[in-house]
Amino acid sequence: MLEKIRRFMLGRYGVDEVGKFLIILSLIFMALSTFTKSSVLYSLSIILLIFYIYRMMSKDYQRRYKENYLYIKYKNKISNPISKAKYNIGQRKIYHIYKCPSCKQKVRVPKGKGNITITCPKCKTQFKKKS
Repeated sequence: MLEKIRRFMLGRYGVDEVGKFLIILSLIFMALSTFTKSSVLYSLSIILLIFYIYRMMSKDYQRRYKENYLYIKYKNKISNPISKAKYNIGQRKIYHIYKCPSCKQKVRVPKGKGNITITCPKCKTQFKKKS
């Protein structure tokens, strides 16, 4: 039976990031429809499932690849600033972050070192700050 499924799926696109997103979104809508008794949410979840199956069974690799690429591109536009902000918050617990007065390059200095002279790694400008 497993071999028959493999032969059937041969040449088909399969599951990608967009497919995973569609499944999760469909499950969320389905769960919300059971709590709210909304037929609109249930219908929307069924439509998303049908679209997921259509994409998975598709033989148009180029179009599915392009859709997946665009999804990842926009997902990264949203998630990268969030992860950068988390990283910066974690860094601010251990380091002071100053901007160079001439080139505006961010310079990270460990906390608790007193008054220090900081040399910008980009333009080699020196400036004094409290650590």
